[in-house]
Amino acid sequence: MSTSPLSAAQAARQALADRLQHMRKDAGLTGRELSARCGWHPAKTTRLQKAEAAPSDSDIRAWCTACGAEAQIPELIAASRSAASMYMEWKRLQRAGLRQLQASYTRSYMESRLLRFYSSDVVPGMFQTRGYAATILSRFADEASSADDLEQAVAQRMQSTRPMREGSHRIVCLVEESVLRFRIAETSVMAAQLRHLLSVMSLPRVSLGIIPFTAQRSLWPVETFHVVDDQLVEVELVTARVRITAPSEVREYLQTFAELKGFAVYGQEARAVLGAAIDALG
Repeated sequence: MSTSPLSAAQAARQALADRLQHMRKDAGLTGRELSARCGWHPAKTTRLQKAEAAPSDSDIRAWCTACGAEAQIPELIAASRSAASMYMEWKRLQRAGLRQLQASYTRSYMESRLLRFYSSDVVPGMFQTRGYAATILSRFADEASSADDLEQAVAQRMQSTRPMREGSHRIVCLVEESVLRFRIAETSVMAAQLRHLLSVMSLPRVSLGIIPFTAQRSLWPVETFHVVDDQLVEVELVTARVRITAPSEVREYLQTFAELKGFAVYGQEARAVLGAAIDALG
């Protein structure tokens, strides 16, 4: 993949700034002339054109009106809102509590038709056991809004498994073999999680592929992400959740997913990789 999630978010802001600058030039206006028409200081125009500041909806309306390009207002406002929502700090998301954060995932999954998951670090939330989920979410427990928020968050995460058994969802999951080997929980919890993956493989709505250490590959492991209905990509970083909706960016993730899928093994071969990981736990 050519860009990281964070750089993709920054690129979206820069692309919007470039469009505003090109619009000004196409209108034959200098920065000072546009600023005068918009009724703000020239320094603001400079900041907007350099993506040092994000334009508000009213800024975009004023800019387009000054350039005689009112027809572009809806599209640019949509692009601006998309860029603004791409990068969401975990701390801000967690202020509402871990349960609410997990509920946002559950709603997204339940409203979807096709979900694609790729993970290079942990078992995706939809495929987690209660014990494994508790281990993962406990890392964020200090940010919880109440004493029982962690317990509620784990219960909510268990609700996110419903698309595997309800409705008409289609779920495609790829994990690196390293995900099976990382001992992020107690041995008994890890063993239960791996056995759970074996059972999930038999579900008719689910396709689970494992990319083994021995795979001959042209693309290295990338950041963990999931794609909802070919329209939304969510990437989880240490400090933030990046939401990507720009069609060109979504297509790049879909292409990456398709390439990674070609390295995976399925069926009995995948079961053998899982079995070896379970045996390695002793």
